[in-house]
Amino acid sequence: MAQILDPLPPEQSGIILCCYINATSKIQVARISNIPNWYFERVVFPGQRLVFEAPQKGQMEIHTGMMASAILSDKIPCDRLMLEEPSAYEFDTDSSDGKDPINTKLMVQQINTKIGDTTKPLQILGLASVD
Repeated sequence: MAQILDPLPPEQSGIILCCYINATSKIQVARISNIPNWYFERVVFPGQRLVFEAPQKGQMEIHTGMMASAILSDKIPCDRLMLEEPSAYEFDTDSSDGKDPINTKLMVQQINTKIGDTTKPLQILGLASVD
């Protein structure tokens, strides 16, 4: 995931994919200020999930919004916000066999319908919920 507005400096190594969730009922500002030559600041609304790339040594500051002010409420090392790399199995979208790769249950059911003297299979796609 590229940071379009403020890409990481080219000399940075150890880039990790991170996620922060605002679990409060207040607006927050997430800021990483300990990386030279890089500006990262985002508004995170209540319940919102922020996914971003950052250097492993980055430190995220969480500023919680109050009436006409903001208070530094937390400092979190970015390596604690790191997302696990998904395996190839999790993103295997080859559904030609009609099976759900996560739940390994049949997603396509066949219903036999009678048209005249012949019986033809009718396929109905199942709905899968994504969390």
